[in-house]
Amino acid sequence: MFSKLAYSVFEQSIKDYHQFDNVDQPINNPYPKDQFEHLLYLKNWIDTVQWHFEDIIRDPQIDPVAALTLKRRIDASNQERTDMVEYIDSYFLQKYSKVHVKENAKINSESPAWAFDRLSILALKIYHMTEEATRAEASQEHRDKCQEKLNVLLEQRTDLSTAIDDLLTDIENGDKFMKVYKQMKMYNDDELNPVLYQGKK
Repeated sequence: MFSKLAYSVFEQSIKDYHQFDNVDQPINNPYPKDQFEHLLYLKNWIDTVQWHFEDIIRDPQIDPVAALTLKRRIDASNQERTDMVEYIDSYFLQKYSKVHVKENAKINSESPAWAFDRLSILALKIYHMTEEATRAEASQEHRDKCQEKLNVLLEQRTDLSTAIDDLLTDIENGDKFMKVYKQMKMYNDDELNPVLYQGKK
């Protein structure tokens, strides 16, 4: 099933990142570029680096200049993440391009790639909540609370994985159809962000 494959790739990416735990560590994607796993690994690597960007920028002692530089890296990462989701959706559009869509087929509220995006973030939550639930120097109360949260995340993983696989089956059978909208983000576009285009005058 696609969700199981995707989750295993996400876990590999997270594990590989934490060998170095450095936001500047170059990616070393182990999957060939012509494999779907290559896209999944890259997607999760972007998410994992951004997760740690978000941790760093919340340091109350961070230098304001460094924080501004990091905020711009986060903006760029957000754009890269969105572009990657749209690229993955292109893969599914191509994969299911020959499917005969039934007359009563329905559209889903989100595309397959955005569902995989949520699964990628969920894999990160599970990894880090597991760390907290087993952190030796933390109090037992802290570990117990984190274990409760982890149990919920694991249940969510089961439900989301089932939903993803059901969605892909429905698309493959023509019971649902894909319709992809570009995100049309405006904040990075100097033709759409007033702060940027007014600065060009």
